[in-house]
Amino acid sequence: MKALILKSFGGPESFELRDVPKPVPHAGQVLVRVHATSINPLDYQVRRGDYPDLVQLPAITGHDVSGVVEAVGSGVTTFAPGDEVWYTPQIFDGPGSYAEYHVAAESIVGKKPPSLSHLEAASLSLVGGTAWEALVVRAALRVGESILVHGGAGGVGHVAIQLAKAIGARVFTTVREANVEFARSMGADVIIDYEKEDYVDAIIRETGGRGVDVVFDTIGGNTLSRSPDVLAQLGRVVSIVDIAQPQNVVQAWGKNASYHFVFTRQNRGKLDELSALIARGQLRPHVGAVYSLADIALAHALLERPNNGLQGKIAIAVGPSSHLVSA
Repeated sequence: MKALILKSFGGPESFELRDVPKPVPHAGQVLVRVHATSINPLDYQVRRGDYPDLVQLPAITGHDVSGVVEAVGSGVTTFAPGDEVWYTPQIFDGPGSYAEYHVAAESIVGKKPPSLSHLEAASLSLVGGTAWEALVVRAALRVGESILVHGGAGGVGHVAIQLAKAIGARVFTTVREANVEFARSMGADVIIDYEKEDYVDAIIRETGGRGVDVVFDTIGGNTLSRSPDVLAQLGRVVSIVDIAQPQNVVQAWGKNASYHFVFTRQNRGKLDELSALIARGQLRPHVGAVYSLADIALAHALLERPNNGLQGKIAIAVGPSSHLVSA
């Protein structure tokens, strides 16, 4: 099979397309013919060497799969050859999704929502699971509460807006001017152009000084540091970003705030919950660009570029139809 191999840590040119042996499913596993994958910040972080102790080179990386079951190992009862499935491979535990075939444990695989294309499904598995873990499991966001989603036009952000609206929350989000209408189309109630207005001032004004119940941080750095400034009493901050520098939490202490740092866990339950929202028309990923597996270096370079103008996710077509895609 064809697979994209990360030869060494470094820039987008560190990948090489090679022929490698096709994997074989063992007991409790399914073999999936990968139709699509996608690009996440985690992907370029792994590629550039942010986690050298967790990735053994050469490696097949990638963290989203949408495809069709080709074979199953002994003991598998949920799936059969021909089933359309989607999932996130176990992170830092075996080969990833930048390949024509992938083997996964039955327990982390879900039935692909029939209304989504493979490109759309592959664009949602990791970011959707992350948003669900952050908002539902950790923040326990409830109907009638308010939430600030930082980076509402991004891969996780645009999904978080939709999920928060499905829960019944009032959604604030920060975006650049070019993404205001996109954020509105995702369902955001209050959209703040962070290049024109300080988001802290905007939220304090819009909430009458109360603040929001939840802050969902997809950016880190100063954005996380200032999150307590917009929190209501007993508010919650959920971040999905690595934090290198110490954080001043005195103001958070004064708000009786709780902090959650999320590294998403893989399981079928979250995928099934997302599928239910999709079936009800409350959630749909936005694919902002599509590349072929052979051109994945270009996709990495685009996502890694600051202010790249992307909305939603970059999807990667894998297989014989990949030459039909464009960016």
